[in-house]
Amino acid sequence: MQIELPYPPKELSPNTPLHWAKKAKFKKSYRHTCWALTLAQKLVAPPEGRIDIQITFYPPDRRHRDADNMVASIKAGLDGVADALKVNDKRFLPTFKFSEEPLGKVVIEIK
Repeated sequence: MQIELPYPPKELSPNTPLHWAKKAKFKKSYRHTCWALTLAQKLVAPPEGRIDIQITFYPPDRRHRDADNMVASIKAGLDGVADALKVNDKRFLPTFKFSEEPLGKVVIEIK
């Protein structure tokens, strides 16, 4: 199972100096987008246990990005995926890959 999500907006990066209320709007919007894209695929999560997922980041351009910031930026998106799958996101056991290919997306593979 694979889910293709848009790359998180720059406003979700921990390095972006943004008032918490403004950042909350971006989190809510991105979470909703990821929820809708996951729901549209009609995926079904395993009924119990850990869910192994591989998250591959394809940045929107060739600028250098820190891996830890990319991981932090996807949190709201993973919450949206968990909402759509009707699971608690604590069940996710993620591994991360970081591509240099500028495609502007995040691909989540559920194993």
